[in-house]
Amino acid sequence: LRIATNNELAVLQETLPQAVNALAPGGRIAMISFHSLEDRIVKQFFKGEKRIRIITKKPIVARVEEVTQNPAARSAKLRIAEKL
Repeated sequence: LRIATNNELAVLQETLPQAVNALAPGGRIAMISFHSLEDRIVKQFFKGEKRIRIITKKPIVARVEEVTQNPAARSAKLRIAEKL
């Protein structure tokens, strides 16, 4: 409900290209997503964007120890790319 009310997925799609535009060559963008819909948008954007090189082929996820201490971390996925 929150995602739809705040139009979060559309905002994410609009913001990703702007973030890459703001990067200098060699600059990196790191995106943490907490929902599969968000992660899919980031993954597809990174794969389709010709101006960046993907650093993390698979998302970085929290280890068991971190999830034990911070249960909210279980859904977090980190993806990193570098502007060419």
